[in-house]
Amino acid sequence: MKGQSKQPVSFINAALERSVVIRALKVTAVVGTILVAINHGDVFVGGGEINWFKIILTYMVPYAVATYAAAMQRVLND
Repeated sequence: MKGQSKQPVSFINAALERSVVIRALKVTAVVGTILVAINHGDVFVGGGEINWFKIILTYMVPYAVATYAAAMQRVLND
């Protein structure tokens, strides 16, 4: 409607938007896998105990960074 201003988008709403989540998951799949290969590749190749907690954290970091960047872009552009 004319004359009415749009409600600003909150960071949480922007971070939970489908497009942001999908983009962050794609980035996570690529960057997380590369980081796991770099940081834990020796365990996979040479054997040893796999620390699943560290691997999960390794994937969480690029997801958090990609989500933060996309959500902040959405908030600041609205």
